[in-house]
Amino acid sequence: MKILAIETSCDETAIAVLEARETKSGVDFKILSNQIASQIKIHAPYGGVVPNLAKREHRKKLPILLKRIRFKPDAIAVTCGPGLEPALWEGIEFAKALSKKWRVPLVPVNHLEGHIYSASMRNDKFLISNIQIFPLLTLIVSGGHTELVLSKKHLDYKILGETLDDAAGEAFDKVARMLGLGYPEVRKFRNSRKKETLTP
Repeated sequence: MKILAIETSCDETAIAVLEARETKSGVDFKILSNQIASQIKIHAPYGGVVPNLAKREHRKKLPILLKRIRFKPDAIAVTCGPGLEPALWEGIEFAKALSKKWRVPLVPVNHLEGHIYSASMRNDKFLISNIQIFPLLTLIVSGGHTELVLSKKHLDYKILGETLDDAAGEAFDKVARMLGLGYPEVRKFRNSRKKETLTP
């Protein structure tokens, strides 16, 4: 089974194709194609992501990335949230149109679940195992979310705790602005630290 995956939760437009195969130990996934269009240069003058600009760029880039895909999918998966609402809807509407055109199922995906399952990836493959790994405790630290999540089984989650104000990524952004590091803050900070290390 081939799955076309569409991601537009923030400022990167991404389309991937995964091949899923059932095995004795679970479901084996292989990434056949992974296409990403970055918007960093567009948002840099504003010091952060502008939702309506992100939406506009997703609309422009999704058809371009789709042309690079050489596989007809058996299903389409699309990020349905959480994320920037204008950006999310651009991906959702694009996925709905493809699902109708190709007559294939459309599967909504929570992007934080993607963070949890991405820990299973090794190079371009990952396995969702039938082996008992639960209960599983996960700490998610992404741009807009910092959560401690308990999973009792596949796709069954309980949020045990989360930040009361800013997520860790948002705190990085605010501190970087105060320090005048520019956007994207973390990358520039890391590069400056490397330069310092190399200086005698």
